[in-house]
Amino acid sequence: MPSTHTSLHYHLIFATKHREPILAKEWRHELHAYLGGIVNGLDAYPEGIGGVADHVHLLVSLKPTTCLADFMRELKKSSSNWLRESKCPGFHWQEGYAAFTVSASARASVRSYIVNQEEHHRVKSFREELIDFLKKSGVTYDPRYLD
Repeated sequence: MPSTHTSLHYHLIFATKHREPILAKEWRHELHAYLGGIVNGLDAYPEGIGGVADHVHLLVSLKPTTCLADFMRELKKSSSNWLRESKCPGFHWQEGYAAFTVSASARASVRSYIVNQEEHHRVKSFREELIDFLKKSGVTYDPRYLD
């Protein structure tokens, strides 16, 4: 085959430090737009960004040459700096993140899930949501490290 063809989509989830509910609804859309700009700047494609007061979800398409750990480090670092400078002095994301691969056929449902975070979290906590994702994905985890 003379060229490379990929379809690499990730559902990314990360939370505020100590899961503090500090991502204010008044400017959360601005944060999501800023995250999208960072994703673009990292030569990736933002397909969906959403979240609630204590965490965010992103659906992104990455190139095969992109290292996920490097991408996440830069995404969190750049957004932390912006949040500290413009919205929340002393802001930090919680260490770590969750990343799940998404098939091309499931992208629309993941986008819908991300857009409806406010409604979804009226009935399910972040911890419950994360455990569901980990179990569905077959990821082994230690419950001590989920908070």
